[in-house]
Amino acid sequence: MGKLQIQLPTDAWVPATWDEYMQVISDPDREKAKGYYYQGKLRIEMVPIGNEHASDHTIIIYAIHLFAGIKGIDLNGKDNCSYRKTGSKECQPDVSYYIGSNADAIPWGTGVIDLDLHPAPNLVIEIANTSLADDKGEKRLLYEDLGVDEYWIVDVQNAQVIAFAIANGGSRRITESVVLPGLSITFLNEALRRTRQTNHGQVSAWLLSQLQ
Repeated sequence: MGKLQIQLPTDAWVPATWDEYMQVISDPDREKAKGYYYQGKLRIEMVPIGNEHASDHTIIIYAIHLFAGIKGIDLNGKDNCSYRKTGSKECQPDVSYYIGSNADAIPWGTGVIDLDLHPAPNLVIEIANTSLADDKGEKRLLYEDLGVDEYWIVDVQNAQVIAFAIANGGSRRITESVVLPGLSITFLNEALRRTRQTNHGQVSAWLLSQLQ
């Protein structure tokens, strides 16, 4: 196990037991790292610090909150929150949401969300700057197995949201959100495109003008 801790690569799936995974993510040197565990493998990602990832992360959150507020949709957002099915699965998506009747499903004061006790989030979002292939592959399978309702990948390089509805253990591409009815993926893509040309204040004003 000591060798795994010392030589463990980031941004790669590494065979490990659940106990080894728990030991790895408990290492103080990885306090700011994101952890995933699925099908007997762990993945450690360092929290992104790049401008592009951070900018898209921010504007997507704002667009969702603004849309929900104007449309009267109850929701609670989680930023880099950990979800766990002890012994088999764990994830820490960039952004996640409990929506509608699930908005208040997680009591205040909860740390890591135990998916053996609580429902999975309705919407999970990964911001993909350098991790697009994995976000479209293994993580997509993980979220299918966890039973989230909808999964978005924000493709930073191409300024687009790749959205999937999840049901019956599988997923399909969608052009409008199911869990946030009326929210067009094209609308989100236009917001991302505008952030490449102007600041977030002006993009926020555009979002507000389109939703009112």
